[in-house]
Amino acid sequence: VDRNRAIGKDGDLPWRQSTDLKRFKEITMGSTIIMGRNTFDSIGKPLPGRRNIVLSRNPNWEFEGVETMSVEQVLSLGKEEDVFVIGGGQIYEIFIPSCDSIELTIIDTIVEGADSWFPETNDFTEITREECPAGEHDDNDMIFVRLER
Repeated sequence: VDRNRAIGKDGDLPWRQSTDLKRFKEITMGSTIIMGRNTFDSIGKPLPGRRNIVLSRNPNWEFEGVETMSVEQVLSLGKEEDVFVIGGGQIYEIFIPSCDSIELTIIDTIVEGADSWFPETNDFTEITREECPAGEHDDNDMIFVRLER
């Protein structure tokens, strides 16, 4: 998120943060990731080393290496195993009420013209905070925050 909770602009991430992507990969590798179809389209392919599940309003949507599920199926799956909801904004809105923790990266910027937002997390408590200066392939400094309910 940026300082105003923006997460997207024109169907893509509005920044390049190699350090954050590396952290995302470490956290999610070997796990199940849940995303909306627009988020999947922005990535363009299944993320390797993870079970990729996409929610789509189109019941005929399919892509090799990707599973589709309903919200109810994902909620049931989340009771059996840890899953990571990776976006976008509408998918976060659906699943945040059922989440028990959030791994959040705050990007030190404000995105002009943002069109996708991360929901409020007022009922979560900050557990850890790690400031991270921009690396060689990062647009901005960032803060890694873990929130728990």
